[in-house]
Amino acid sequence: MDPRKFRLGLLAAATAILLAFLLPLAVEASPLLFHPIWEAAAGAGVLFVLAAWMADDRASTVGIGGVILAAATSLVLLGDRQIAGSARSGFWMIAIAAWLAAAMCVINLAAMQPIRADRQRMVNLLVPLLFGATVFYLWEVAVRGFGVPPVLLPSPSAAAARFAASLPILEADFVQTFIRGVLVGYAIGCGAGLLVAILAHRFEFLGRGLLPLGNFFSALPLVGIAPIMVMWFGFDWPSKAAVVALVTFFPMLVNALAGLSASGHIERDLMRSYAANHSQSLSKLYLPAALPFIFNALKINATLALIGAIVAEFFGTPTQGIGFRISTEAGRMAIDMVWAEIALAALAGMAFYGLVALAERATTFWHPSYRT
Repeated sequence: MDPRKFRLGLLAAATAILLAFLLPLAVEASPLLFHPIWEAAAGAGVLFVLAAWMADDRASTVGIGGVILAAATSLVLLGDRQIAGSARSGFWMIAIAAWLAAAMCVINLAAMQPIRADRQRMVNLLVPLLFGATVFYLWEVAVRGFGVPPVLLPSPSAAAARFAASLPILEADFVQTFIRGVLVGYAIGCGAGLLVAILAHRFEFLGRGLLPLGNFFSALPLVGIAPIMVMWFGFDWPSKAAVVALVTFFPMLVNALAGLSASGHIERDLMRSYAANHSQSLSKLYLPAALPFIFNALKINATLALIGAIVAEFFGTPTQGIGFRISTEAGRMAIDMVWAEIALAALAGMAFYGLVALAERATTFWHPSYRT
């Protein structure tokens, strides 16, 4: 990022902080200049100004410090009942300053030239963390500053508090949905898709006959399949595993079949020159060449499996499960619990996807996309 644009952006953030001293914080509140915590905002403004005029790599570090101070100032101000729900221009100037400075820091960090490996890893971790924290901060101040009713949209802090207070319930829901439904159906669907792909690669007529069927079944609506599976396999987790298996089967079939056909003519001629039979060619050539495609299907299915299990629970389940809890708590208008369940599903999906990605990195390190 151009250092001049970076400094101008932080100067704009510092200007917004200074304007907050003169504008009213709320309908019945005085400007920040007469508020007891104005010192924290002043410190944030000073850090913004310092970062704006620094031209070296420390500018982002100092700017992040200013972001933290400005964000903390606005969150402390929201603890005042006169400001929460009736915030005016002075308060929003602080929020705008925090958002603008955070955006400048994220853009500047993302555009940094390659540095030492250890520092580069830290920067690669810091950029998404700062971006995500900014999104949650804007969500928090918007909900509490405008006084949005919790029934419509709770603040992240309210959802986090409900999450911490409901850990036993969330644990039972996680076991029911993810451990029993998602993992079992994921293993069955992906394993069956891979085996059928190997057979279709061996016998060409199977590939020609199964791919059109795969396209047909992959287009079936999930909300139409789920109740049928519940009728066939009952209300407990086997019906959810069946939905997950059906959802994950055809992405694996299509990707694995494409991967098994990805080897070149030279490699196949080499295996024939060694008089390798089909099983030897499969283990030494076709499957290794198909690994990137297989892991691509595994990563796609890691998210599809969780979605399929949660949707299937809307159509019948025991008194536990992520989908069941979302449905019942939404009916009771307990939206903070709904968001706690959504957060649980998001964390489980991210962790599952990350594990699959780590396994891919460990087994396909030879692939050109991982070479340095």
